[in-house]
Amino acid sequence: MAFELRRDGLTISDDPARLDIGRIRAWLAESYWAGDRSAEAIDRSIANSRVYGVYTAASEQVALTRVTTDLASFAWLGDVVVDEAWRGRGIGRWLVGAVVEHLKGVGVPRFVLTTRDAHGVYSELGFDALRVPETWMEIDLRATRPNAADVKLDRPRGTMRA
Repeated sequence: MAFELRRDGLTISDDPARLDIGRIRAWLAESYWAGDRSAEAIDRSIANSRVYGVYTAASEQVALTRVTTDLASFAWLGDVVVDEAWRGRGIGRWLVGAVVEHLKGVGVPRFVLTTRDAHGVYSELGFDALRVPETWMEIDLRATRPNAADVKLDRPRGTMRA
C-alpha cells in the first residue's frame, strides 16, 4: 500500500527506505514529548509504525509523522515534526491532512492525536476534543507526561466545534 503525494516541489511518502533516521532522532531529541526517548526506542517505534516523511526534490527529509494503526479501525498520529527551517509553510497541516485522507481511503474511521500547542492546526483538519473523554483511560509512565497547565489552547477549554 505505497503512498506518495506531490505538491510545490515536495513529496509525502511512506517508503521506509527514504527515512533519515539520524535527522528523525535529532528532531525527537529536541521535542517536548520525546526528548527522553532513546535512539533504540525511536528506532523501534519507527519499525513498528507507519511513517510518512516529507521530502524535497533533492530527497532531503523536512518533516514526518508516525502513525500507529491496524489499518481497519483506529489510527494514532504521533511525532508530527517539521524541520525548523521549513516551519510556517503549512507543511505539517498538509502532511497530517494527507495522511488522514489516505487512511480514510483504506477504511480507517477513527483518528486521535495529542498536542500541547497546535489545536488550531488540527481542528482545521477535523480533529476535536474527545467527545466523551470519560471513556478513555491510560497508564502513562513517560517522564514527559503533560499536565493540564502545559496545554496552550487557542480556544476556551471545553468548547467543541459545531
